[in-house]
Amino acid sequence: MKSILSLLEKDATLTAKQIAVMLGISEAEAAASIKQYEENKTILGYKAIVDWDKCENELVSAMIELKVTPKLNEGFDKVAKEIEQYEEVSSVFLMSGGFDIWVLVEGKTLKEVALFVGEKLAPMEEVLSTATHFVLKKYKVDGIIAGENIKDPREVISL
Repeated sequence: MKSILSLLEKDATLTAKQIAVMLGISEAEAAASIKQYEENKTILGYKAIVDWDKCENELVSAMIELKVTPKLNEGFDKVAKEIEQYEEVSSVFLMSGGFDIWVLVEGKTLKEVALFVGEKLAPMEEVLSTATHFVLKKYKVDGIIAGENIKDPREVISL
């Protein structure tokens, strides 16, 4: 059975009433659960997934791999907290394997992203090396296949 969280993750525009119908629960129960998830930070926020390639203000995305030296008693968290403050940064992850931290960066141009890496990330004391991979085409973003007409789950329900 689908959960409130999986439904909202797929479509954050669903109302408590729609979720209640989909799950066979009361609207009050759905609304209370959503409120509790928001208050305890299980739901961190809501966002639209935009296909920027269809807009005038396209964005360039790059995946940056960082090898870093963790600080004594602070580990990788200090570096990650510093990196996540930049507005160009969409996501930051601690990784296993050949690099330590993976950063998703967005900018208006290739040059803007390259300058961000060269002027803000690479000079950080803890950063040993960087590898930048520019995104050439997006096929699937946050579970949504780019360019497909996704069936709106609300069309299935008549309220």
